[in-house]
Amino acid sequence: MAQYNYEQQPVQQQPGVPGQMNWMPAPQAPIGCPPGLEYLTAVDQLLVQQQVELLEAFTGFESNNKYKICNSMGQQVYFAAEDTDCCTRQCCGPARPFEMKVLDNMQREVMHLSRPLRCQCCCCPCCLQEIEIQSPPGTVIGYVEQKWTWWKAKLEIQDAQRQPIMMINGPCCPCSCGSDVEFPIQSLDGNSEIGMITKQWTGLAREMFTDAENFGVRFPQDLDVKFKAILMGACFLVDFMFFEHSKQLKSTSCTRTLNLGSDSLQP
Repeated sequence: MAQYNYEQQPVQQQPGVPGQMNWMPAPQAPIGCPPGLEYLTAVDQLLVQQQVELLEAFTGFESNNKYKICNSMGQQVYFAAEDTDCCTRQCCGPARPFEMKVLDNMQREVMHLSRPLRCQCCCCPCCLQEIEIQSPPGTVIGYVEQKWTWWKAKLEIQDAQRQPIMMINGPCCPCSCGSDVEFPIQSLDGNSEIGMITKQWTGLAREMFTDAENFGVRFPQDLDVKFKAILMGACFLVDFMFFEHSKQLKSTSCTRTLNLGSDSLQP
């Protein structure tokens, strides 16, 4: 399994991507805030950018997902890395269980996400998707649980005691074809919109030949930081449920596409 260095010293570049030096400075942590979540007190939206893995694009060999998480000014807030063994990735594909570590700019693991193995068929109401969010690692702060419906996808946001607090309603057809795909975050009664998870259109070449996605997560700035962290965890579940899929490329078509527009495949 992947190993990370948690030495308590600030770093000036993103783990795994040399040369990037634009981390968000840590604000003062409010009382009761889990260590590392103080960054979320100063933001009302996050951009979650999955890194493009060219080996995966060329061969279809599924690799561990890695994500850069930024604020609206482009400053990096966190770095998230999936930690799943090779056999599980290849055999289970997007339905795979995973552990994911979320690191801050001191390379501390400030959040831990756990997704168990579940059936991806909506015809199995007893085996629906969920993800557990811990912050700090070992302390559960909430869950995101799929609810059984006939047509639209529906995810329930729950606190640490499994009490529902919000709902995420997906579109009838979560297909990204030249436009963004929106997942509104609503109150339990459905009468008010609290925020939005948006799968952003990243361009034809990247959409066709990779499974690397960009997401936006919007919420009120005064929302509890634990709820913001749970919504960020929901973004990863949405990715795996609807947009994580293997891409098999023929070498000729891949070469032609890269020659015509290689810049569009850059992270």
